[in-house]
Parts: sequence; C-alpha cells; structure tokens
Amino acid sequence: MKRTRIKICGLTRVEDVQAAVALGADAIGFVFYPKSPRYVTPEQAAALIAAVPPFVTCTGLFVNATPEEVAAVVKVAPVALVQLHGDESIEQSAAIAAACGRQFLRVFRVKPDTAPDDLLEYEQLCRAASPLFTSLLLDTYVDAYGGAGKGFDWSLVPKELAPRVVLSGGLSVHNATDAVVSVRPYAVDISSGVEAAKGIKDARKIADFIAAVRAGDDQLDRATLKEHHHESLA
Repeated sequence: MKRTRIKICGLTRVEDVQAAVALGADAIGFVFYPKSPRYVTPEQAAALIAAVPPFVTCTGLFVNATPEEVAAVVKVAPVALVQLHGDESIEQSAAIAAACGRQFLRVFRVKPDTAPDDLLEYEQLCRAASPLFTSLLLDTYVDAYGGAGKGFDWSLVPKELAPRVVLSGGLSVHNATDAVVSVRPYAVDISSGVEAAKGIKDARKIADFIAAVRAGDDQLDRATLKEHHHESLA
C-alpha cells in the first residue's frame, strides 16, 4: 500500500513540533539559513529536537554554508539529515555530508526549461559522488533560496525517478492529493503552505495537508487494487 512520507519544514516553536509529530509527520525540518524568517539558532533547534520522539527524522536546512559551519551546527543540534538548498556543487555537498557525518538531501531547483533527463543525470552524479547522498528534493526555481510557495510543472519528473524524490515547492492542502496521484513521489515537503505566519505553523492546516496526502495514497491504492482485479480476471 502506498504511503507517501511527509515532512513539515521551517519549525520554530515546540508546540508546532509537537503538533506535527502528533498529526503524523514523518520528518520535520529546521532552517539554519540566517536570512530566512524561519531561521533558528543551533541552540533553539537543539531544544526543539529534544521534543521529538524516535523514528521522526529531524532535518537541517542549509544554504551555501561551509563544511565547517554545518559540522559546528550539527554538533549542537543533532539533526539526522542535512538538506542543502543553495548553490553548493555536488562535490561541495559531498564534502559537507562527510564533514558532519550525515546523509544529505540535495535540492534541485526546477526551471521551466529543465528536461526530465537533466534530473536523472543530476541524481546519478550525486549518487556517484557520495555514499551519503540519499535523495533529490525538487523545488521551484526562483531568485530567492526556497520555492517561495510556488509550484513547477510536475510532468517534468520522470516516472522512474519519482519514487525516489522528495517533492516540494508550492504544495498546499488544495493540490497535495493531485501531487501524490500525478507524480507519485517518495515524500512531500511543505513549509509556507501550513503556516499562520512565517515560521508559525497552523495545526489545522498541517492536519488538512496530511489528510490530503493520505487521500492521494488512497486513490492510488484503489487504482492498484482495480488493476490487480482486472489482471486476475483476464
């Protein structure tokens, strides 16, 4: 049965961490990019991580930080995974992961002229560069770092890549079901789409978003069962 993993990113308050976990998030993200309105210090993140039970993955988001800077943050705030969102090269990303001893997600900011083969090739290069590479996170290309709540053309995601990627950028309760059904990603990642204000999450929106993702999973499960039923009759 399909179960799309869900990450809630940009958490800054313990009550939001507790709500995300209670409502079924598989992962939560902390932003260590000082220019972000969702920025938390390593000390603040450490206090938030202390409120997270086992088997919920804590992720640290970095933008153009050095290996030394990331390692220093991770020493204080023990995230399990680093998410690299800047202009880091694949080699720099591998060096950051090695310096802090963590697996890494590499963001790919999708442009209108991105070709499906570009995504496949980039993933292969990341995989070849480091055993710590875990997945691409697909976000929308904008001038700022982060998708700014904007979506991209999901049809650019190759079918063979989709089960391994984290889909981000412009997701909301209104399009999450469609995103799961049409792309079939391994996971989805949302930040601004479940907020009351920047960095302040809305528990009702988190609940609605998770329900919308699960509705997509249910649609896919029904379609799979129907397929199997037809095959058994054939």
